[in-house]
Amino acid sequence: MDHFHYRNRILHCEDVPIRQLADLYGTPLFVYSKATLLHHLGQIQKAFAAVEPLICYSIKTNGNLHICRLLGEAGSGFDVTSGGELYRALNAGGSGDKIVFAGVGKTDAEIRYALANDVFLFNVESEAELHNLAEVARSAGKIAGVALRVNPDLPPKTHIKTDTSVKGVKFGLDIDTVLDVARGFVGNPHVRILGLHMHLGSPILSTRPYQEGMAKGLMLIERLRQQEHPISVWNMGGGFGIHYRKQEALPAQAFAEVIVPAVQKAKCRLVLEPGRFIAGNAGILVSRVLFTKESGGKHFLIQDAAMNDLIRPTLYDSFHRIWPVEPREGLPAPPDDYEADIPNTIQQDVVGPVCESGDFLAKDRRLPMLKRGDVLAIFSAGAYGMAMSSNYNSRPRAAEVLVDGARHRLIRRRETYEDLIRPELEV
Repeated sequence: MDHFHYRNRILHCEDVPIRQLADLYGTPLFVYSKATLLHHLGQIQKAFAAVEPLICYSIKTNGNLHICRLLGEAGSGFDVTSGGELYRALNAGGSGDKIVFAGVGKTDAEIRYALANDVFLFNVESEAELHNLAEVARSAGKIAGVALRVNPDLPPKTHIKTDTSVKGVKFGLDIDTVLDVARGFVGNPHVRILGLHMHLGSPILSTRPYQEGMAKGLMLIERLRQQEHPISVWNMGGGFGIHYRKQEALPAQAFAEVIVPAVQKAKCRLVLEPGRFIAGNAGILVSRVLFTKESGGKHFLIQDAAMNDLIRPTLYDSFHRIWPVEPREGLPAPPDDYEADIPNTIQQDVVGPVCESGDFLAKDRRLPMLKRGDVLAIFSAGAYGMAMSSNYNSRPRAAEVLVDGARHRLIRRRETYEDLIRPELEV
């Protein structure tokens, strides 16, 4: 469910027309719905309520301070993967006891920063990292709580670049060796292995990987307890899919029906690290048409959003629905199927101004003929949109707006040319 809808053939975010926001704040522009963010967090809270989980919003998805603060006030903790994300979490009002620190390459400075702020758990991904964490904790006079991230070696289930639990990826301890690693840290005075962590990849559109992962996890938790590790936490990460094309994603309740019984059987506290599920369909990217052209038998729709604003199509071949915010008569508002042969449309590549052939938001997409100044909506851009944006081609990054009913406010101003060079002048 999201709160972007066409009303009288005009796209609205909640009660605000998107054209109004484009005219006021300029384009490219990220627009977020407060109601959608809270709804999706609430769906996870409700689905997993039986085990009172610690839900840690994944800041890498969308780290805007205003969004993080909103989710924190609604009961969320935070999943961080760097010192910078930890800094964001703390500045958004997060507290260490509701923060988990993930990532395969934590620096000593990041570890000390996390220890100083008493983070709940470090998700540890290698034996070398575990040894180093113990040494840094010793030097800081701290005891680090640890969840061992295990790679359960499951069959491929999503895009090769976002599948994190198949053999041969950089993530996690191999399931064949994790117990040997854990055995060497029984009774260690500086790290305490309290949990098991699994992140199976993203986005996942089936419960089967969770069924397979939970079965392996139950075995590992029993074996870790036999080694006398006080396992009390089971972190199942995130990865729940969302609707990118139609209605392909499962509700949170479907995943809960698989995860909750296993967690209850393990007698553990559940930690979840959702990001995309909360933010993905809570945001759109708004752009404005610059030019159209035909070349080599192809039609190109050139608009002012580019791969530096939304890199997912180039990076992952990902699909984002795209449609005019004010479609003319004779066009659906919106289509039932964005991949269908829609009447009054032609096949077009939606491209941006960046000087790369890979700068596209869609290829061979059925869209109406548009003119300069028309406004487009690129849907499902709330996750890994602004968070992965860059200044490539010295393009200032977009502005961000949060809508709450009929109200809206700027939550990140558009960068200026001065912003682009300021760090180089301040040396």
